[in-house]
Amino acid sequence: QGSPAESGGGSVQAGGSLRLSCGLSRITACMGWFRQGQWKEREGVATISRTGGGTFYADSVKGRFTVAHDTVNNTMYLQMNNLKLEDTTMYYCAEGFFSAYDARDRICRPAESAYVYWGRGTQVTVSS
Repeated sequence: QGSPAESGGGSVQAGGSLRLSCGLSRITACMGWFRQGQWKEREGVATISRTGGGTFYADSVKGRFTVAHDTVNNTMYLQMNNLKLEDTTMYYCAEGFFSAYDARDRICRPAESAYVYWGRGTQVTVSS
């Protein structure tokens, strides 16, 4: 079944928008967007659960990014608005099983270790 595949990265000026897409490779309970800058740990940006659609956002992107899932095409999106210089990095999509789901908070956990299948990433560059 392969791996998920990201697209939609690119270069944009600060304040601009981009929409990332992730062609998912299988049916899993949890899906997420992560990003990793050089010399930094991979950060969970946004997650969404397949059933119920519960979402999580990192504080750094709340109010600017929106995660969504198209069930018909099994594609996940990340709409990124009001982009900032510090959003520049590689973005990855990932798929995780039910073990990634936090039943108490009803969200998919933004922990890298909870996800099994990963895309190769797409670069987002924000310039001034």
